[in-house]
Amino acid sequence: MTLLQWYESNRRSLPWRETKDAYRIWLSEIILQQTRVAQGLDYYLRFVERWPTVTDLAAASEEEVLKLWQGLGYYSRARNLLKAARQVTEQMAGRFPTRYEDLIILKGVGPYTAAAIASFSSDEAVAVVDGNVYRVLSRLFDIDTPIDTTEGQKLFLRLAEEMLNRKKPGLHNQAMMELGALVCTPATPRCGECPLHDKCLARTAATVSVRPVKQGKTRIRDRWLCYLLFKYKDRFWVRRRDAGDIWQGLWEFAGAETGAPVSGSEIRDLVRSFFSPDNQTAVDSIVPVVKDLHHQLTHRLLHIDCFIVNLSRDVRPKGEYEQISWTNWAEKAIPKAIFDLNGKISPFFVP
Repeated sequence: MTLLQWYESNRRSLPWRETKDAYRIWLSEIILQQTRVAQGLDYYLRFVERWPTVTDLAAASEEEVLKLWQGLGYYSRARNLLKAARQVTEQMAGRFPTRYEDLIILKGVGPYTAAAIASFSSDEAVAVVDGNVYRVLSRLFDIDTPIDTTEGQKLFLRLAEEMLNRKKPGLHNQAMMELGALVCTPATPRCGECPLHDKCLARTAATVSVRPVKQGKTRIRDRWLCYLLFKYKDRFWVRRRDAGDIWQGLWEFAGAETGAPVSGSEIRDLVRSFFSPDNQTAVDSIVPVVKDLHHQLTHRLLHIDCFIVNLSRDVRPKGEYEQISWTNWAEKAIPKAIFDLNGKISPFFVP
């Protein structure tokens, strides 16, 4: 069985595969970066329903896009999505490009994404190399060159170009990606079901389990965040995160990064630091809600503590904060870590 025959018989039915609309293919590719298909599908359907064309998306606000993106993580993708939509609307008369050379200039579109959109939407003969394709090629040719090096990336792209079916490049690229997703998986690959098994050098050499090779992992850095919900009656204070760090443009509770776990006395000092001496007397009680909640990011492990700080009168903490009710809080775009805290905090606000 050839690769394309295998694909036609085994491919998953996914909405972005049933269209040549470059806008919708682009949406799917951006959403599926760093996201499993099972999770990304619902987001794709919501985006298409909310903004059926690129001009519709371009007219959206960043807040709207971030809110719909909430839970997917890597929020720079959402901001770049909006910037690229506005590029297409303002610079390309609202016609989403289908050629690699036009796609590669869009914000957030790299070589892989440009190749995928170009080959899927217009059958341009460009090879797609994603994580699945790296894995298939490294095993097929039994390559020990690390995939996360410049040398490796050039090598794998050359091999992908050499293998490309130039009569049906879109189908070929999708078949290679699907083979890696369904058969040539990271763990327990189903080699007996692979249409390329008789050509697989790693299978012959018994090196499948150690392909692909990576040069090394980036060290995970710990960060400690302490959130303080300054609560007066049914309202509390929140802020929008600045540029230059995680969760740019998303909303969070008041608080601070502490650099290490904090003790009881340190919490009291931290709370006092948010108010002038006259307003410190408004602090009625400090109630612990969450201790050392772990939230994993790509290269960071967040340790999160959270406290309800009950106020006896309505005072504003130092800094750029907005007072809000729990009902209005649900309308804000927030990171997954804050969403996870909400369930612990809601009993303090919802009767």
